[in-house]
Formats: sequence, C-alpha cells, structure tokens
Amino acid sequence: MPEVIAMQLDMGKEEVVRIIIDADSQKEKKRTSRPSLGMFYLDAVVNIDNIIRSAQLEMWKSLKGEMEFNISTEDTQDVLADAAESKVMLVILYIDIVGSTKLSMTLPVDKLAAIVRAFTHEMSLVVSAYGGYVLKYLGDAVLAFFIVNDKSDLYIPCVNAVHCARSMIRGVMEGFNPILSQNDYQELSVRVGIDVGEVAVVQYGWNIQSTIIDGRQVSTKKALHDILGYTISVASKITGLAEPNQVVIGQYVYEALDKEQKGAFALMSVPPHIWSYVSSKTGNTYKLYSRS
Repeated sequence: MPEVIAMQLDMGKEEVVRIIIDADSQKEKKRTSRPSLGMFYLDAVVNIDNIIRSAQLEMWKSLKGEMEFNISTEDTQDVLADAAESKVMLVILYIDIVGSTKLSMTLPVDKLAAIVRAFTHEMSLVVSAYGGYVLKYLGDAVLAFFIVNDKSDLYIPCVNAVHCARSMIRGVMEGFNPILSQNDYQELSVRVGIDVGEVAVVQYGWNIQSTIIDGRQVSTKKALHDILGYTISVASKITGLAEPNQVVIGQYVYEALDKEQKGAFALMSVPPHIWSYVSSKTGNTYKLYSRS
C-alpha cells in the first residue's frame, strides 16, 4: 500500500502515489506504442510460393543434417514484458503434427528430430510473416499468438491468423511432403486450432546471461513470461478435434471474419460429451467452425 511504501522510504504518501501513477502511465504507453506488423492485413504481401520453396529446402537440409535452427523468441518475450502481470486480448493459434506417436515408433530418433526441427522452424517463419509471435514449442507442436490492438475490432488479427493457418498447411503439403516422399519417409499431416480471448501474462523465472566486461564476468537477468487463460485451453482442445490438414476456429474468431471468409467455414456438430465449453457472452455452447 502507498502508506507502507511512504513510511519505509520516508516519503510523503502523495509523492508515492504520483510515482505509481506515472509508472503505470509509462508502462501503458510503452505497451500501446510498440509497432506491430500484425496491425495490417498481410495475406496480400505474403508470398506462398516462397513459403513452399523454403519448406522444401529446409526439410531437405534437415534430413541431410545440414540445417541450423536459428529462430529466437526474444521478440515474444519483449512483447509479453510490456504486458507483464496484466490481461491482454490475443488470438491463439495451435498447430501440431497428426500421428506423431506413430512417427516416433517407426523412425530413428535422429530422423524424427530432423523432421520436427524443420517443421517447427518453418512454421515459426510463417507465423512471423503474418505478424504473429511464437510463444513456445511443445514437442511436435507450435503455440503462437497474434496481438489484438483494439478489442472492439478483432478482424485484422483473426484474419491474419486464419490465413497463417492456411499457409502453414500448404507449406506442409506442398513443401515438406514432396521432399519426405522422395526420401521414402511418411508424409506429414497437421491440424490447427484458433481462438481469441483475454489471457493473463505472468512471469515465470529468469533468464540469466553472463558476459565478460573489462576482464570481469557480469551477470544480467531478464524476466521470462508466459500466458495463462481459458482461450489457450480452447485452442488446444479444438486442435484435437480437427481432421488432418484442417483448421478449426472458435465462435468469436468466426464472428470477426467478413462474409466471404465465413463462407469457407462450416459449423461443426460435436457431441456434448466431447465438447462442453460455453460462450461467455450467451451461456450457450461455444460454436466451432471447420475448414479443410
């Protein structure tokens, strides 16, 4: 409480309150002023042919043991740091490989690792191309998010996420699979789930880095952040309901799309014992829509 801080620092309560308000204002200004590629409609400028060619090349290099994984999540952590210990609206995208357990049972560990490495690397590049951020890698899955800058207008981040998912699937089918087939490996299928909603940004530990300055070792630490929330659970759950090479989106994502884009999706019929999530707006079952 300000009174306690004022007493401990021998300051006036009014001065403490002023400092707190100023700090909050600066934090909010920093959060809202960060430029974001995801503020723009990006499908028109993303070259799907380049995505496919890159996927082919990286899968070939990975199978030959010549690929370098050079994706960093530092930008992700910077974005989350701006919203630390608060709630933000995000579009969550979850993509994973179908039948990865079978792959792990039929492939040598080094070849399985090579395929998954190429997959996560190229999917990360597609996420970035559409203005999104990779949050984490979960084995053969990638969890990413797109920032909602205006809660009253979800169109841009939702449509970018949907187009991102479509390009991911084409990258797998037209990029990875011809190379895998040529080398006598099983072709890949993926499934994608997308939802939008409010999540909490929380700190989990520190990343400690050591550098040598003037002959002395200096350690610095940077907070690591993660996100928690209902929306992540929904995105993960609906991914499991998708068929191979299919995108499933939540009701709020569907409602944010325009008429033409909605036409590409069909309402899913899911038994209540499998899907029991409810809409926070209506209290009715939260609808799901699928697109192959």
